[in-house]
Amino acid sequence: MNEDNTINESRRSFLRIAATTFAWLSLAGLSRPASAETAASQKSVKIGVIGSGHIGGTLGALWVKAGHEVLFSSRHPDELKGLVESLGPAARAGTPREAAVFGEVVLISVPYHAVPEIGRDLANELAGKVVLETGNPYPSRDGDMAVKARARGTGLASAEFLPGVRLVRAFNSVGYMSLRSEAHRSGDRVAIPLASDDRQALAVASQLVEDAGFEPVVVGALIRAKDFDVGTPVYGQALTAGELRRKLGID
Repeated sequence: MNEDNTINESRRSFLRIAATTFAWLSLAGLSRPASAETAASQKSVKIGVIGSGHIGGTLGALWVKAGHEVLFSSRHPDELKGLVESLGPAARAGTPREAAVFGEVVLISVPYHAVPEIGRDLANELAGKVVLETGNPYPSRDGDMAVKARARGTGLASAEFLPGVRLVRAFNSVGYMSLRSEAHRSGDRVAIPLASDDRQALAVASQLVEDAGFEPVVVGALIRAKDFDVGTPVYGQALTAGELRRKLGID
């Protein structure tokens, strides 16, 4: 499949996912750039990244290259100077609170034990926003809360830790090395499973998955996020959409 056909298929895929929310997306200015070359002429999305490590830094860079504005954050923003300078004027650095205020969409990509603190400290700033949350609970790092989160499923656990947001579980099952090396690859793209109770938030997240160079696969409501948690057959795998759907048993 040539590049033009790939772009056209991506557009058709997004329209299928977002058909019921097209009017909302238009008002929000979340149209997908046709290509990197034309992205600057399209309405960009302001994205706040809370946690600019392997996952957050990689995705934020991909979104800048797709034409979006990104505020990368850290408790020590000066440490992000090299990253933002390498990406140009659409990237900037700040604190987590500044990222929460800045973002029309917010990516939270922090060690899982930090998610409850973010939910408490930034509740007002995050309220009502689409939030993509990527964390994975590991008991060896995150303690007893990780055991409870795994048992319940991270979709439901994260929703409790981040009340008032339009939560999407995303980008937790594919390693950062694959995110770096496989973005925008030719042929079948790497699939990113998504789960949310909010259809509009799923449409926004699906758009951003495509903009980053991957294929969104909506698994279902937040309770279904457990299907791609740590320890599942799809976790840590860079699968195509067909492979992911087969392993998860979805159409």
